[in-house]
Amino acid sequence: MKTVTLNNGVEMPILGFGVYQVEADQTQQAVEAALAAGYRQLDTAAAYGNEEAVGAAIKASGIAREELFVTTKLWIQDAPAEENTTRAFEDSLGKLGLEHIDLYLIHQPFGDYYGQWRAMEKINIEGRARAIGVSNFAPDQLLDLIINNEIVPAVNQIETHPFRQNTDYQELMKQEGVQIESWGPFAEGKNGLFTNEVLAGIGVAHGKSVAQVVLRWMIQRGVVVIPKSVNPDRMAQNIDVFDFELTDEQMTRIAELHTGQSQFFDHADPDMVRFLSARRLD
Repeated sequence: MKTVTLNNGVEMPILGFGVYQVEADQTQQAVEAALAAGYRQLDTAAAYGNEEAVGAAIKASGIAREELFVTTKLWIQDAPAEENTTRAFEDSLGKLGLEHIDLYLIHQPFGDYYGQWRAMEKINIEGRARAIGVSNFAPDQLLDLIINNEIVPAVNQIETHPFRQNTDYQELMKQEGVQIESWGPFAEGKNGLFTNEVLAGIGVAHGKSVAQVVLRWMIQRGVVVIPKSVNPDRMAQNIDVFDFELTDEQMTRIAELHTGQSQFFDHADPDMVRFLSARRLD
C-alpha cells in the first residue's frame, strides 16, 4: 500500500476504508471484510455511532495493531472545551478498545475549536494520538489555526471529488505542511458521477470501473481517500487501483469536470452552521 508522510513523520496509507453512514449493526461485518480485502486504514468518528463496531472488527481480525492506521473524530464540545475534548477522546479510545489513535480530527470548524485544539495538542504530545488534524476547515480557518497555535494540523479532511477538486486549496495545504484527505470521493453518485462519459471512457481504456478511475485520480494527485462500501466485491475493486496509471491527458480531462460546487452542503450556510452547532452526541 502506498503511503504519505505526514508533517510529523507519521506514515499514513493513501487509501483507506470509511464507515460514514454505515449502520452500527453492519459496521463490524463491513470492517472485517475490508480488513480481509487488504485495507489497513480505517476512518470513523464519534458522530457516526459505530466506533465500538470498528473496534470489535479490529479485535476479531487478529491483525497486529502496528499494521493498522485508525482515524476517529471529535464532535463539537460544550465549554469547557479542553476538559470535554479530553473526556471525548477517552470515550472514543474506550469504544474502539485501543490504547492510542493514529489520527484524531476536529470534525467540524465550530464552537471553541481553539480549546479543542489545545487539548488535542496535549494528547498528541503524550503520544495517545500519533497525529492530529481537522476536517471541513476552510482556508481562512485552517490558516488561523496554524498561525496561532503550536502544532500544525497534519491533515484536513474535506469534500473532494471530480466536481469539487480543491486544487488551489490542496496547494495551499501543501505549502503549510497539511495533507489533504477526501471525504465523499464518489459524491455519493450525485451529478451522474457513475455514468459520466469522461470517467467511463477512461475506465474502458484501462479496463477499470468509474470508481477505480476516481480513486486512481485522487492517488495520483496525492490525495488520501477513504471510499465506503458494505459490498465485499466493491471493497476489493476499490483497493485494486495500484496496477494502472492515468495519463496526463486523462488527468486533464478529469480536471475539466470541476464545477466547484458541493454535492452535499455548504459549511458557510447560516442554517447549516446553526444545525451542526446545535447538535450534541448522547
